[in-house]
Amino acid sequence: KRSVQLKDGALIFGYMVKDPERYGVVEFDEKGYVMGIEEKPKKPKSNYAVPGLYVYDNNVIKYAESLKPSSRGELEITDLNLVYLKKGTLKVELLGRGFAWLDTGTYEALQQAASFVQAIQERQGLKIACIEEISYKLGYIDAKKLKELASTMLKNSYGEYLLEVISS
Repeated sequence: KRSVQLKDGALIFGYMVKDPERYGVVEFDEKGYVMGIEEKPKKPKSNYAVPGLYVYDNNVIKYAESLKPSSRGELEITDLNLVYLKKGTLKVELLGRGFAWLDTGTYEALQQAASFVQAIQERQGLKIACIEEISYKLGYIDAKKLKELASTMLKNSYGEYLLEVISS
């Protein structure tokens, strides 16, 4: 919740991995300011991968409009982050114990992620990343709105789950 209240600059996240050379890696100082971002470095400067979740201030529109397509012909999110880095307004928040970032860049990794999510949801009876539930618990929507959203999905277990959230 604290992260989405960002007023100025940009925020990326860092997730500790044992094999950082496989990912985009963030280097940062003791205050959490980003010193650099490297894509799949041979000699990583940290063990923190950037999992692809970003929070930006309102300047993001202006900065994104100034980007040029990469050699792949695409606008790159890394280039946008580098704009904030050059301005000294790119910060990192480290995701510690209790967070799970699941890489899905290969078929094997996707299968592992799906199995992990299934196991957690079945054992705990809770949904992972249920945006409606999160919005309700944080007070962004009320019970009436959650019930309205659930009503469009009453023929499946997801809609039933949303109704359970209201009554719990």
